[in-house]
Amino acid sequence: MRRAVCPGSFDPITFGHLDIIERASHQFDEVIVTVFVNRKKAALFTIEERMQMIQQNVAKFKNVRVDSGDGLLVEYCKANKVQAIVKGLRAVTDFDYELQMAQVHTQASSVETMFMATSPTHSFLSSSIVKELAHFGGDVSTMVPENVHQALKARVGALE
Repeated sequence: MRRAVCPGSFDPITFGHLDIIERASHQFDEVIVTVFVNRKKAALFTIEERMQMIQQNVAKFKNVRVDSGDGLLVEYCKANKVQAIVKGLRAVTDFDYELQMAQVHTQASSVETMFMATSPTHSFLSSSIVKELAHFGGDVSTMVPENVHQALKARVGALE
């Protein structure tokens, strides 16, 4: 079985993430969307909340499942018999960082990293931008699925 992981913090998941996940689902027998903690970022949603939001949006893809992980991505891949890491690239700045990570992953294991260019429609999207816009009352309804939009409105409203 060809198995891939789409790792990220997904705080929250955006249409850009979902685009990459859907496209990866056509390339692999199984895709595991794995929520990891990013120690450099303060999370708005718990891991469980993020997993639930993701699950609601990937349920239509029969070969996609949602999981969480902590620690090293390569160790997660080994434990789950994952052969490939799928990462979306928005810009050259993403590539610089992701290439370094891919080289480390290749050195540490036999896991390959596959890069997918993000659809131009979503190339500007990031979870950080979405959270910032939502915090100041901006309309993010075209950037995230409806369940995520509602969760953002509820969470940001609760923080004010």
